[in-house]
Formats: sequence, structure tokens, C-alpha cells
Amino acid sequence: MKEFDTIAAVATSIGDSGISIIRVSGESALKIVSRIFKGKNNKSIDDIKTYTMRYGYIVDIKNGDILDEVIVSFMKAPKSYTAEDVVEINCHGGIMSVNKVLNEVIKSGARIAEPGEFTKRAFLNGRIDLSQAEAVIDIIRSKTELGMKSALMQAEGRISKEINIIRNKLLEIIAHIEATVDFPEDDLEEITNEKVQVELKDIISKISYLVETANEGKILREGLNTVIVGKPNVGKSSLLNALLMESRAIVTEVPGTTRDIIEEYINIDGIPVKIIDTAGIRKTEDIVEKIGVEKSKKKIENADLTILMIDASSELDEEDKFIIDFIKNKKTVVLLNKQDKGVIIDKKIFYEQNFDNVYYTSTKSGYGIESLKGAIKNLFFNGEVKINEFMISNSRHIEALILAKKHCEQSLSVLNDVSAIDLASIDIRNAWTSLGEITGDTLQEDLIDKIFSEFCIGK
Repeated sequence: MKEFDTIAAVATSIGDSGISIIRVSGESALKIVSRIFKGKNNKSIDDIKTYTMRYGYIVDIKNGDILDEVIVSFMKAPKSYTAEDVVEINCHGGIMSVNKVLNEVIKSGARIAEPGEFTKRAFLNGRIDLSQAEAVIDIIRSKTELGMKSALMQAEGRISKEINIIRNKLLEIIAHIEATVDFPEDDLEEITNEKVQVELKDIISKISYLVETANEGKILREGLNTVIVGKPNVGKSSLLNALLMESRAIVTEVPGTTRDIIEEYINIDGIPVKIIDTAGIRKTEDIVEKIGVEKSKKKIENADLTILMIDASSELDEEDKFIIDFIKNKKTVVLLNKQDKGVIIDKKIFYEQNFDNVYYTSTKSGYGIESLKGAIKNLFFNGEVKINEFMISNSRHIEALILAKKHCEQSLSVLNDVSAIDLASIDIRNAWTSLGEITGDTLQEDLIDKIFSEFCIGK
């Protein structure tokens, strides 16, 4: 069966480097690599001990020609990444050398691994649960140290442990209800009903706490989606360059220079911020600029934060007012830029329109940039960026928690309105199932396949 094939893939990035690693996993991993390995003094790896390495060469399986100088390591099941026998070939980096060695491994009997298949096997073999598996890709993709710490906590199983505690409590409640139904007594049913309500309220409180951390966790995982908006030539591209501390965007005195969307990540005290520099929003007959303006509007609609830039050295005009009206319901920081040229606009204008975060800035001198960073921390992390032990960051996990909470609340409603305690157990069981989707205990196979398909090959 395909699930029990021995698989192989490059576990490191393809490109020029000193070393690349080819990972081989499966029952025949050692046998397959042994066929193409020639050790020093013709020593094979058939007798290699687990967690040891052996120096030698990978040779052509047909004629014995040396293909590359390598070091081979062996990890015996179940104490390996996949909980299967794993052999890793450390060969020279570079596309030619890596491909030659990998092709020889395939000729010897392995097949190319699918995206995420090594981690999927670790999950299927019970070494990790689904939440821990998803944390692997979060570690790889993390953009700040805090994001990586959060992913590492998830990989260690801290979230899974908390979820399993709640699930076990739900099972206990279900067992009590079923015992009451099987042995009906009026006073027993009443006592059980009251006890279940207390326990459900405690569970709802715990789930609510996890959901409350989710917004911050999601930002650490995916980045704060931030859009810079304003009419042409107010300093949007200059702000992007100031935040990046490099000339990423073209800056000129000509309005409408930015015709398309420019996206970059920056790190603000551990917060990964995805900064999007948009085309200036205005009415234009230029076809290319018009497309850019429409793209800008779509980015604004999907943004977590909008940075509105206004030229503080000139009066508000119709273009400014159009943009202000367009973003009035978005979470916004207003920057009154070009402060160095003299200030004409008063902050009160924006306070009166319910914009609470308004700052004078000069992207030319850097004045006010720190105020912007502080505003971002205050808006999303209450002024202090930190992670807690059970921070939820995965959108799929958030949805499962919200659904589990809803089922628990529905169960409470049933217990309050009717005396049929057995009806409440249906919603409680649904809550237990929803939480099981986080760890993978109750998730359908096709969804599991979809999750692992998003991984890179070799992981």
C-alpha cells in the first residue's frame, strides 16, 4: 500500500549550499540506501547503529561510479521524526549533486514523498497529533521570534494537552448524563442537571479564554494585515521605505507613481506586520492607475489595520474626504505627514470623526514613526507584545473552538428550558467532536490530506 512505501525527498532548501540533506523514511529505508552506499574501506551501513553516522560515497547502482561524497545517519523506528526507520544522506549542496543522489535513491526503490508526507506519517504513526503537526509548518513560516515561540509551544503539545483536558471533562459529563438516563430517579436527575450546568459553565469559560487569545495568536502566525492609504503623493511609499529602512518603493514628486500593490513584512517588537503600500485613491482616467486604485480598495476591505496618510502642510481636499469616508469604519491610525513643511491641519478634525489615533509625522526625518509603532502595539496587544502558554493561532482551531462553545451554550439552554437531560448530551457530544478536530481525533481523512498538502516537500 502507498501508506507503507519508503519515501524520499530533499529536506533542505534547493540551491547552492555547503550541505543538503535527503531524507528517506520507511521500512526499507536502510536497505535502499545500503544498495547505493560505499563506505570507507568498503564498509556498508547494514550494521549501522541507531543515532550514528557513517562516512562514504553514494554510487551509481548500475556501474558503481561515485556520484558524491556523503555522510549517512540512521534513526531506528520508533524513535525518529516519522516513527519509522529514517536514513538521512548529507551530501554536497547544489542542484546537480542533490538531484543525482536523490535520483539514485529513487532508482534503488524509494518513491518521491508528497508534500508534508513525512509529518503526515508522524501523525498517522501516533508520534504527534494534528495540532502539533500543523505547528511544524508554522515554525518554518514564522516571521518573528515571538511567532516562532508560539509555534514551538504548539509543537510541544501544550495546546493539545489543554484541549484534551476539556474533551475528557465533556466525556465525563456525557457519562453522568447517560447513567442518569439508564437509572432514572427524580432527585438524581435534578442533581445531575445542576452539576452539569456548573461544569458546562466552567468549560465555556475555558474555551472563551482560548478564543480571546486567538486574535493575537493569529497575528503572530499570519502577520498584521496593514494597508497604507491616502491620496497620491502624501508619503505612502516614503513611509514604507522608512519602516523597512530601505528604498523598496519608488518615491518621486509625481502623483500616481505607485500603480500597483507593494507588500513587505516588518517586525515591530515581535509583531510580524504585513505592510501594503497601495496606489493613491483618486479618480483617474489612466487605465493602469485605475486598476491599481481598485486593487487598493479591495486591500482596504480585507485589512486588519489601515494607516491613513494626510498631507499636514495643506488643507483637506475632496480626495482626502473621499478616502476618509471610505475607511471610517475600519481600525485606523491617522498620520498627518510632512510635518517638517509646516502644519495647517489640526488633529481635532479627526478626533471629531472618531479617529482616536492621530499623529504628526515626517517620513523625511523619521519624526513620529515610533508613535505609529506604539499605536499598533496598543491597538492589538494592549501595549505589550507577549505570548501565553495556550495561545491559539490557527484559523481552523479557532473555528473549532467557537463551534464547541456554541454547542456547550446550546446544551446549557436545553438544561434551563426543559427537564429532558438526555437531549443536552447531544450538544455536549457535538462539542467533544468539534474539539477533536483540533487534535485530529475526529477529523475526516480528506481534510487531513488537505492540511498536509499545504506543507513543503521534504517535511
